[in-house]
Amino acid sequence: MFRSATALFAALAAAMVALASPAHADPEVSYVRAGRLIDTLKGVVLQDQLIRIENGRVTAVTPYAPPPPGAAVTDWSAFTVLPGLIDSHTHLSDALQSNNPAEPLLHSAEDVAFMAARNARDTLNAGFTSVRDVGTFRAFGDVSLRNAIDAGLVQGPRMAVAGAYLTVPGGGGEVTGFAPDVEIPALMRAGVFSGPQQARDKARYLFQHGADFLKIIATGAVLAQGTEPGAPEVTVEEVRAITDEARRYGSYATAHAHGAEGIKIALNGGARSIEHASLIDDEGIALAKAKGAWLVMDIYNGDYISEIGRKENWPADILRKNDETTEAQRIGFRKAVKAGAKIAYGTDPGVYPHGANARQFRYMVRNGMTPMQAIQSATTSPAELMGKSADIGAIAPGRYADMIAVSADPLADIGALETVAHVMKGGVLVR
Repeated sequence: MFRSATALFAALAAAMVALASPAHADPEVSYVRAGRLIDTLKGVVLQDQLIRIENGRVTAVTPYAPPPPGAAVTDWSAFTVLPGLIDSHTHLSDALQSNNPAEPLLHSAEDVAFMAARNARDTLNAGFTSVRDVGTFRAFGDVSLRNAIDAGLVQGPRMAVAGAYLTVPGGGGEVTGFAPDVEIPALMRAGVFSGPQQARDKARYLFQHGADFLKIIATGAVLAQGTEPGAPEVTVEEVRAITDEARRYGSYATAHAHGAEGIKIALNGGARSIEHASLIDDEGIALAKAKGAWLVMDIYNGDYISEIGRKENWPADILRKNDETTEAQRIGFRKAVKAGAKIAYGTDPGVYPHGANARQFRYMVRNGMTPMQAIQSATTSPAELMGKSADIGAIAPGRYADMIAVSADPLADIGALETVAHVMKGGVLVR
């Protein structure tokens, strides 16, 4: 009896080990047939390709040949296929911009969580399978959303998140436009600092609570009342304290900076990228290029703010600041493209409705980029900016099987990316 029980226990243990062993697990293999495949690494188009996917990642891209009998095949032979798009500047975990500057105070954390889930779904369905979410007014809502997506609880893009804004008191990252005796919740001021030491302390705090990278508000903002886009709000020493701390965590900091002086402060302090760069000058472009920093210029949404803002009676100073920066930003963008500066696709959804991220492609081509450059700005370039080139940005062996299919040719009409027929994330068909 004892020997029989021992033998049974040994057999069960062996079976459990065998079940747990990766060597005995059958990989999940599937295929995608692409009629036209945009190779974003080489900047070329490949005809009739077969993409092999194993456990959510691409393992091979070859000229089409029939896959093994019985294999799962997604037939996109009638489509142009390209990597899942990447938006380097989103705000998924906030309420949509409105005519009330105090809008963030009107919603509970629970309200915002439901909004964020909807925003994430809309973004993914639009073909953006990864985003760099650059801040939220109520700290760490973006961390929770990222974690929920990773856990499969919410459908959305892969997210890298900032946790909160690092901003000076009353600066461009603060909630403004309310009565002076209103008390702002502590989580809406989690990144407020004064001086280099506080800047370092707050940077560490954000990393300790789940941030992937940091977002510095280096100048005033178009949409924050009481601040001016051209006015610097931080010192080089404060920026350097934040970027030094980011390096300690194996990460980096980006900087919201509209004004020419604030852009140079951020770059000289070690910022890896500049958001908006609306009033950048020739010296700032040259400095960004010399330092290998990216420019993330949201050249679409100035038109949205002008149209909707006037229709909905947004505050006059916001409309005035938008008018002063919109065309200037596009002039700077054209100069940056001509100079060969690094540019990553970033659009600022949250100012305009989520899911309309692809509208900016037309503006980028209209202002100097080729269609292929515009596509690379939303694939390989942000992947490199985010330090994720091994995972996203191209349909290539080793990277996630994140890809989209469009009916028309985006190299002939970049507007084709505004109407995505199919989306796949990690080898799973989303739509």
